[in-house]
Amino acid sequence: MSRIAQAFQNKKAFIAFITGGDPDLETTEELICAMDQAGADLIEIGVPFSDPTAEGIVIQEANARALAAGCTTDKLFEMVSRVRRRTQIPLVFLTYMNPIYTYGKERFFRQCRTAGIDGVIIPDLPFEEKEEVAPICAEYGVDLVPLIAPTSKERITMIAKEAKGFIYCVSSLGVTGVRSEIRTDIGAMVRLVKSVTDLPCAVGFGISTPEQAAKMAAVSDGAIVGSAIVKLVAKDGKDCVEAVSEYVRSMKEAIAGLDDFTS
Repeated sequence: MSRIAQAFQNKKAFIAFITGGDPDLETTEELICAMDQAGADLIEIGVPFSDPTAEGIVIQEANARALAAGCTTDKLFEMVSRVRRRTQIPLVFLTYMNPIYTYGKERFFRQCRTAGIDGVIIPDLPFEEKEEVAPICAEYGVDLVPLIAPTSKERITMIAKEAKGFIYCVSSLGVTGVRSEIRTDIGAMVRLVKSVTDLPCAVGFGISTPEQAAKMAAVSDGAIVGSAIVKLVAKDGKDCVEAVSEYVRSMKEAIAGLDDFTS
């Protein structure tokens, strides 16, 4: 069983996102291990990029900080390799096509396998163009995790049928960021996905409170939180590990009580 599959096995998963290299790679390494200890089931690592089109201002600024601190894709792979000696938590890169092309597609996914990256999420890769990378992902055993948005409609089942790893259900229109209310009928979206695949569905975009996490996890297989964690990193810098750990622990506790129920 893959590490990603294990993250969802018999439980609701809490998925945490951080931007790699923000505020520096040493802190990123400590954050990954601390969030694992605090109960995170899977961690998404954003590959710093100058034009992250799906991200709101919080994560845009994190990308800028990471790049200014000297984070490169090579250094990020080196950090992941070090982390893999300390933890076996599933790790997924969130990146865009430009950094993959710049690095070299074959080289990028080969390095993913070598370092221990389990999957990739590419927000600007349309489903219709996924053959750009899907065969290389398969060759190196890296799951290409799709995003399904409320606007996907009739394409939802088409995307879900060919998904790998898990399915990232986008809760809201627009870019990432904290939202006070999530109005999308996530339950209906998840039921549509489940009609064609047994892969787990996790919900992200806009989740920041334990109550929101529990609500989203109740109708899916897990909750994804990014901007709220990145805000804590921005606030405390290199001293953020304790605050992030406490936050992750509270979010995991909020959804842990749902484990006895099916979505």
